[in-house]
Amino acid sequence: MNSANLPIVSIISVNFNQLKVTEAFLDSLKDVTYPNMEVIVVDNASKENPCDYLKEKYPDYIFLRSDENLGFAGGNNFGIRQAKGKYFMMLNNDTEVDPGFLEPLVEAMESDENVGMVGSKVRFFDHPDTIQFAGATPMTRFTATSHFIGFNQKDVGQYDKITSTPFASGAAMMTSRKICQEVGLMASFFFLYYEELDWQERIRKAGFDIKYIPASLVYHKESVSVGRGSALQAYWKTRNRFLLIRRNFGYYETFVSYIYMTFLAGPWNTIKYLKDFRWRSLKVHGIAVGWHYVNLFNKARVHQNEYLK
Repeated sequence: MNSANLPIVSIISVNFNQLKVTEAFLDSLKDVTYPNMEVIVVDNASKENPCDYLKEKYPDYIFLRSDENLGFAGGNNFGIRQAKGKYFMMLNNDTEVDPGFLEPLVEAMESDENVGMVGSKVRFFDHPDTIQFAGATPMTRFTATSHFIGFNQKDVGQYDKITSTPFASGAAMMTSRKICQEVGLMASFFFLYYEELDWQERIRKAGFDIKYIPASLVYHKESVSVGRGSALQAYWKTRNRFLLIRRNFGYYETFVSYIYMTFLAGPWNTIKYLKDFRWRSLKVHGIAVGWHYVNLFNKARVHQNEYLK
């Protein structure tokens, strides 16, 4: 690529009560070698507004404040709407990047107009020689489950070939302004979890390819903002997993999924939460499943989408 004609890349990240984590993320961007980028951080109504402090410390970056917590999808959409780039690079604030991570992604997008999204190779930050994501398996249609290729394996170059993948990691994914205009943005009402999978299903259904780009390397600290095993996770993962199915799969698959969620996954999760004395998680799991029965015939609510103008 001719460096004089490189397109603008807008790096977008969302902060929620994680100032120190976000600072480490921003510090890692200082060494990025791509010469034509902007950095946008959306603060998702943190208890203490960090924007003035961050603007003073990082004067070359853009900091936006939302008056309400928009979730992962809504926060990223908020940033995209303010961005001026041809490409939008969504990065979790609990990541740190290799200095040359952007060039391979831009090259892949620029070289093939049929590519609608690209994703980085992701390693664990605490174990930087170990893979978290090197592509994904196709999704099981009735249960909305997919698996990360290479997960927990030592990286010895076994996944260093560019490949098409059903999904890119939500921690480090790039798409284009064109895709956000034609296919749409992430569905904000997912709020948290599965929104990027829904988005990528829609991108592929629109006829675009998704590529895994191993030369782009990102390190992920994983689950910093939510916490593993929280009631928040229990609610949104249950509600949105089934929402993904309802929005993207056929009637038969959705019907079987109702049976699976109600009579298999439901009792299994109930036993798990009772065994671990996770009463709040048990309660919100029931609320999440109930949401779908309440909205069983509400197609407008289930299928709402947003587009970039």
